[in-house]
Amino acid sequence: MTATTTAPGEPGDDVRPGTEPGDGPARLPAADPFDQDDLPTPKGATGALLRSLLAPHRGRVLVAAVLLLLQQAAVQAGPLLVAYAIDSGVPAFRENDYGPLIAVAVGYAVSAFGAGLLQYLFMTASARVNQDVLLDLRGRIFRHAQALSIDFHERYTSGRLISRSTTDVESLRELLDEGLQELINVVLAFVYICAMLLWLDLGLGAVAVASFIPLYWFIRIYQRRAAAIYSTRSTAFASVIVKFAETMNGIRPVRAFRRESANDTAFKVLNDSLGRSNGDALLEMARYVLCSRLVANTAVAGIVLWGAYRVAGGTLALGVLAASVLYLRRLYDPIDRLGMFLNSYQSAGASLEKIAGLLAQKPSVPETADPRELPPRRGEHPGREVVFDGVSFAYRTGGEVLPRFDLTVPAGQTVAVVGSTGAGKSTLAKLLARFYDPTDGRVLLDGVDLRDLGTPELRRGVVMVTQEAFLFSGTVAENISIGRPDATREEIEQAAKTIGAHDFITGLPDGYDTDVRKRGGRISAGQRQLVAFARALLADPSVLILDEATSSLDIPGERAVQRAMDTVLRGRTAVVIAHRLSTVEVADRVLVVEHGRIVEDGTPAELIGAAGRFADLHRAWRDSLV
Repeated sequence: MTATTTAPGEPGDDVRPGTEPGDGPARLPAADPFDQDDLPTPKGATGALLRSLLAPHRGRVLVAAVLLLLQQAAVQAGPLLVAYAIDSGVPAFRENDYGPLIAVAVGYAVSAFGAGLLQYLFMTASARVNQDVLLDLRGRIFRHAQALSIDFHERYTSGRLISRSTTDVESLRELLDEGLQELINVVLAFVYICAMLLWLDLGLGAVAVASFIPLYWFIRIYQRRAAAIYSTRSTAFASVIVKFAETMNGIRPVRAFRRESANDTAFKVLNDSLGRSNGDALLEMARYVLCSRLVANTAVAGIVLWGAYRVAGGTLALGVLAASVLYLRRLYDPIDRLGMFLNSYQSAGASLEKIAGLLAQKPSVPETADPRELPPRRGEHPGREVVFDGVSFAYRTGGEVLPRFDLTVPAGQTVAVVGSTGAGKSTLAKLLARFYDPTDGRVLLDGVDLRDLGTPELRRGVVMVTQEAFLFSGTVAENISIGRPDATREEIEQAAKTIGAHDFITGLPDGYDTDVRKRGGRISAGQRQLVAFARALLADPSVLILDEATSSLDIPGERAVQRAMDTVLRGRTAVVIAHRLSTVEVADRVLVVEHGRIVEDGTPAELIGAAGRFADLHRAWRDSLV
């Protein structure tokens, strides 16, 4: 029952973003990638993500592509009919032959109706694919974010996750709904029209195709500049969301410490940065439109003058010139719209890259490929033996928190862990809950390494109750049933009665069906903690971890929670992270931790009688009560 530490060297501090209150100030080296605005995206990850999203819809994508090909063929038939009408229909009409003009009219009507019908069918097919892709992507982000380890969420803000699943997905929606079709139309129109121009007249067609060389050059310049601008804009957008979410989540301290003015200033800086990036995007778009229109209008004017000269000389038919001019207008008109598509493309590309960077993150606590089950419980009590075997731990960002130590907690024993701020208490609890894996060594539960347990088996065996006692929006009964979703209403109420929460719950407006609202804000901190204990009792774990479970409560609330603790801990193996020494009264054993090392180990009575650190802490606590 003793604990020993064997690692030499300087200890680390249990300090990092996201630690529970009382674990000391957060420190991260500047080199940590999570300090940056965005996660690194592996090479090829963006393309792989896009392919995986479209792969299940290959058939429908192919159908949509065929519909668009046919639609463009119908649209581009118009100028050919005009040429035929001018060069053949009008001369025939003069000879009282109405057939060619009637054929042109019928052809125009058929092509117009066909183009409209095919456009409708294409939009219907593509819309279904787009929505399925976006639903799939948003679901992937949500599932992957839940699967990532705790250390990821302690460093990557929830505001950025929200930005990835909202604004970034919305950028992709705009691309799929509008821009992608525009691009395909422009490309198809270019191919069709160039082919028709070259077929109608090789000289005019060659000049028209050559005019696209400077246009292509302008497009490439715009694309490079816009890519950097939209990446910056996406980051600025996420920063605005992060600041807004952080301020609203911390509205109480904001008001208490009169931070409104300072927050307004900080938000204005972020908002101005977003405004500048939006302005840069619009300015770059304006430059592109100016240059593209200059090239297009110059080319059209030159071709019309040359064509008119040739018509006058008899080397070019008037109908061919008319059809060529119509095709040229159709060729150059989409250039402006192509710029709008490139806007959507650059914005969506930046968003997709950020999403790919998020989805490329791997859990630092991976699921085992061959999960084991815990052995049957021994004896009548539900507890299991916990062993820290040669365990040490250091965060990836640097700083050893727990030097090598060995610790055995027999089944059914309640161990209180006390120590100063930043001593490593919460890290020890998180290792037992497998929120982290040890840097070295093993954590065993009845002889089974936690790494070898599947997540469902681990969560059935080990449950952690934090001081926050987080409740989800929903009823009291729903929040208790999180401990065991298949529990009956009778079992839920029995758990609440056993904990001592039944009376206050039945006093609520709708009893167990009362909506506790966001974060359980409808009930007090002590009541939330009792609900959390009822949840833990219903889960019936072998090992229970209580991390500062009473530190935020007043005296009456603390006493109510301590009575609940006596019930929920009975017979179970428990590790209690104690900030208030009154919590230690329920413990069979106390560990005193300093600088990541266990410096004292014994029963509360033994340590109080000794002239050690715990005795000093206990004496100071007693004096504070007086």
